[in-house]
Amino acid sequence: MAAARPDFTRAYRFVLAVWTPIMRWSRLKVTGLECLPPTGPVLLAADHDSYWDPVAIAVAAGEVRQIHALAKSTLFDKPFVGAIMRGTGQIPVHRGGSNADAIATAIEELRNGACIGIFPEGTRALGRPRRARSGIGRLAEAVPEADVVCVRTNGSVDVVRLPKRPSISVEFYRPRGGRMQPGETAEAFSDRLLAELREGAPREFPGRKRKAAKHRAAAESS
Repeated sequence: MAAARPDFTRAYRFVLAVWTPIMRWSRLKVTGLECLPPTGPVLLAADHDSYWDPVAIAVAAGEVRQIHALAKSTLFDKPFVGAIMRGTGQIPVHRGGSNADAIATAIEELRNGACIGIFPEGTRALGRPRRARSGIGRLAEAVPEADVVCVRTNGSVDVVRLPKRPSISVEFYRPRGGRMQPGETAEAFSDRLLAELREGAPREFPGRKRKAAKHRAAAESS
């Protein structure tokens, strides 16, 4: 984990400075970073089981790219957190709405050469199978020249399970089918990426042991 690039925003460099020691303690292992282009438009698709996933991915990519992720809008309502989210270039998404504004912002940023991070599941899986949302497919349709990179995260759910020390792995890779193919719909593209992500990142239950057991029971009964 090398130093952040000087062209990152000040807020982004600040959060990386705070998060990197936590990820070092978490025994973060990064593979496939060469798959992430240092410049140009990139769509970065990731699985999502823990609130720590964005942290692990940001630190893993920290020597290469600043990630502009689509994140839930409620984070922007908190005074300090909201300032950090805006200062690091994150994009607010309102759950339950069309999010046309968020998609339009992401498209504009992507066309300007940004790396846009998105969780195809839309939220944490909580141990349950979730359908892929079409957002990443819509972005791929709008900016077909963007590189598509996937990133799998394993072990991030253990960060809060003290005194157990986690072992987090972050794997960047290019999807087997590459960019969106002719005739492939936004929904099919999103489904393809999510299925491939989950091949190497089985769904994990977040939280401490008691909460994890509660989520597990709910998932098994659904």
